[in-house]
Amino acid sequence: MTGAVRAVRGAVQVDLDAPDAIAEGTVALVQAMLAENGLARDEVISVLFTVTPDLVSAYPATAARNGPLDGVPVMCATEIAVPGGLPRVVRAMAHVVVPDPARQVRHVYLGGAAALRPDLVAASPR
Repeated sequence: MTGAVRAVRGAVQVDLDAPDAIAEGTVALVQAMLAENGLARDEVISVLFTVTPDLVSAYPATAARNGPLDGVPVMCATEIAVPGGLPRVVRAMAHVVVPDPARQVRHVYLGGAAALRPDLVAASPR
């Protein structure tokens, strides 16, 4: 791979703590992060997923690995429990290669997770 390494961030709030909801939210988030940045899977170096402590039924990394990020190193972690924090959130930080070092990345916050970064909501798909 040639180009510049960048980090693309994103988050999605899922409706409930259920394997299907976590998988669907994760896949939608990853697909939006790739699409918004015009990235192909082979331009993704690795992805770190975190979940809020109330999501315990499934690993987002499994959904990503079995879907759009097949063959990409992925990892999950649980976030610290912050009082008043937004519940049921899957976050991602993808390390990617962009061909143009001057190119800016677009971070993606879907659904209720848009409240986490109101400064980026206009740049995020709904």
